[in-house]
Amino acid sequence: MEGGSNSSSERFILMGLSDHPKLEMIFFIIILFSYMLTLVGNSTIILLSRLDARLHTPMYFFLSNLSSLDLAFTTSSVPQMLINLWGPDKSISYGGCVTQLYVFLWLGATECILLVVMAFDRYVAVCRPLHYTTIMNPRLCWLLAAVSWLGGLGNSVIQSTFTLQLPFCGHRRVDNFLCEVPAMIKLACGDTSLNEAVLNGVCTFFTAVPLSIILISYCFIAQAVLKIRSVEGRRKAFNTCLSHLVVVFLFYGSAIYGYLLPAKSSNQDQGKFISLFYSVVTPMVNPLIYTLRNKEVKGSLRRLLGKGREAG
Repeated sequence: MEGGSNSSSERFILMGLSDHPKLEMIFFIIILFSYMLTLVGNSTIILLSRLDARLHTPMYFFLSNLSSLDLAFTTSSVPQMLINLWGPDKSISYGGCVTQLYVFLWLGATECILLVVMAFDRYVAVCRPLHYTTIMNPRLCWLLAAVSWLGGLGNSVIQSTFTLQLPFCGHRRVDNFLCEVPAMIKLACGDTSLNEAVLNGVCTFFTAVPLSIILISYCFIAQAVLKIRSVEGRRKAFNTCLSHLVVVFLFYGSAIYGYLLPAKSSNQDQGKFISLFYSVVTPMVNPLIYTLRNKEVKGSLRRLLGKGREAG
């Protein structure tokens, strides 16, 4: 990385909380606990969706995709965070940083698309209930899931590769907990205006546009829910849709704040903690939000635990 070139033999320094060393152990414990909850919560949803025949529906197919995504998303960054918080070594290899950059952006963009797909599923379920099983057939579900994963991958390949073309001029101190596009742009020593313009354009497409589509679909869903005569039917539809909306606002809110603000002018500490929020907190709370307000998931969990006790 000397003389404006980037060498694969160099290592980056992930600064994280280096300016506040007394907080490192506190954050280590909090992030480790959150990571354990993420692993348990999301693995439980995937397991229940596979084992319980009652949950073999499009909604839970997409929910298990979201849980798989969150497991991979958090695992792409948290283990390295924990290593850096635990000891004095804050470095990450060039290859590790590049891998983290590609994978983190791939999974983040995939979640942006997948949340739109889940909103479409809820729209069909509430607004077109008689045609739900016909429209949301297994072939379409697999196609929508594939579009989500491949669309996110395409975005990552283009945007991460473009970011890595920037000259870093020997700068190796990444003022963040992980290697991601805004942090790498701040590290560059050349003109980054084109990179920032591309970042803003792509992120608008992957955040603001999907969020607008989701909000419009929920306006139609709200109208349909109010027409449901059954109080129980209204309550069930409301709880399911509210869970999805909470997840949507948590993820898109933090992603828009972290990626659509100008990369070089945004507050360093704020950017770091926003990254921490959508890489650690959001994947942890997603399964909690879906299970705490969902009788089907809680019922499935009770049945699974009941079978375990009987077998024991």
